[in-house]
Amino acid sequence: MPVVVDLRSDTVTRPTPAMRAAIAEAEVGDDAYGEDPTVKALEAEVAELLGHEAALFTPTGSMANQIAIQLLVDPGEELLVDSEAHVVTHEVGAAAVIGGISTRTWPSQGGQLDADLVAAQLRPDGYHAVATRAVGVEQTHNRSGGVVLPLDELRRLRDITSQAGVALHCDGARIWHAHIADGVPLIEYGRLFDTVSVCLSKGLGAPAGSLVIASADRIARARTLRKRMGGTMRQAGILAAAGQHALRHHLAGLADDHARARRLAEALSGFGVVDPARVRTNIVPLDLTKSAADAATLAAGAAEHWLLVSVLGPRFARLVTHHDVDDAGVEHAITVLAGVLGR
Repeated sequence: MPVVVDLRSDTVTRPTPAMRAAIAEAEVGDDAYGEDPTVKALEAEVAELLGHEAALFTPTGSMANQIAIQLLVDPGEELLVDSEAHVVTHEVGAAAVIGGISTRTWPSQGGQLDADLVAAQLRPDGYHAVATRAVGVEQTHNRSGGVVLPLDELRRLRDITSQAGVALHCDGARIWHAHIADGVPLIEYGRLFDTVSVCLSKGLGAPAGSLVIASADRIARARTLRKRMGGTMRQAGILAAAGQHALRHHLAGLADDHARARRLAEALSGFGVVDPARVRTNIVPLDLTKSAADAATLAAGAAEHWLLVSVLGPRFARLVTHHDVDDAGVEHAITVLAGVLGR
């Protein structure tokens, strides 16, 4: 049977033999009682990496985001985000349903951040309006093709929100990729935000697990929010060990994923579906507006040749490189997609 090349997401990876060994050997305890040593070690390690006092291990990235947002925004108050942000496009209305939080968006600009545009959208208390309590940004920006938000613009946004008394959250599911792409230390990113969420299963290759990073007081409250959402686990050190292994052994390898994504973008640019200059991390967005093939047709044609791609809209598809796809897999993808797009 031919090998399937799966470019739908960087969450489809399988644990490596070394990661499976780390899982098997993990020292565990009951995390509901705060007694899992591997979970506690991972939380301390990630908190230090991002320059905060504490962190909380969660099963999923969406849960980490929703806990972080609830730490900053009370029911009936407002979170302001990009219109293409994951928290408002791919978390099935959780902020409203679970947190009672009102969300408002600024127009997406291909994932680029304009601090002045955000500043103009901030709403103060009064006049029967919903006050803005927090601003959320996404690093890297998923739906815009893994765009890296520049450190200088993030600093400007931090200054603006601090002056306005508004908190700042970072959905840092792929902040690791920004760190590798721009060489910015993780602590430089982390210290800009009141809360950060990070994911261990996107790119890094862990089977599950994310973390919320914040002050010790906020993380103490976050434990209650996690329990309320059903996210408290028992011998979670099995998963935490996979995350530890991923951070220590897979982080540098993201550079290879970025290089393979650029190879894909350059090879497909002649079909007018992607601008290679915009591909700086591991996500290759395919704009099929001017293509004869729509996204569903592209995906179906690719699947016939053992290649899987994501359909994110009628004319929008996505390719994501990861450590389970090598150079040969990328070349196979180029051959298949060129054939479908060239029909």
